[in-house]
Amino acid sequence: MIIEQRITLDAPPERVWDFMMDVPAVGRCVPGVESVTLLDGDRYAGVLRVKVGPISARLEGTLTLAERDRDGRRARMDVQASDRRVGGTVTAKMTVHLEPRNDGGTDLEVVTDAAVLGKLGQFGQAIIKRQADQIMAEFARNVSRALQNE
Repeated sequence: MIIEQRITLDAPPERVWDFMMDVPAVGRCVPGVESVTLLDGDRYAGVLRVKVGPISARLEGTLTLAERDRDGRRARMDVQASDRRVGGTVTAKMTVHLEPRNDGGTDLEVVTDAAVLGKLGQFGQAIIKRQADQIMAEFARNVSRALQNE
């Protein structure tokens, strides 16, 4: 399943890039993230609580900052997570691309290629996409606040 999302931030691309490459700081802006800890190099462990339909899941897994191209303002993050209690797994490749705006701000585009399996996957793409859009809207508000407070 492909989920494409775009948000506008009132900060220059360089500031947004530096912020987006700070995985723990970004994690604090994602609704439901309980923890993000560095494992080694560009690999992080994390926990995300999310509700999909009537099911609440506690996804534990890893995020790897797989590619970084500062000049091209593009990065890729690979995610693998599961909830053993619910019996669901998520694997995703998230591509982040920043585009400068004429007003000095930045458009942040996130394209996620995700596979959601088990009970979580049974709810279908429409419900999962709607949940992802809600998370992204709150994430955008949180990132905007974090960038203003820097």
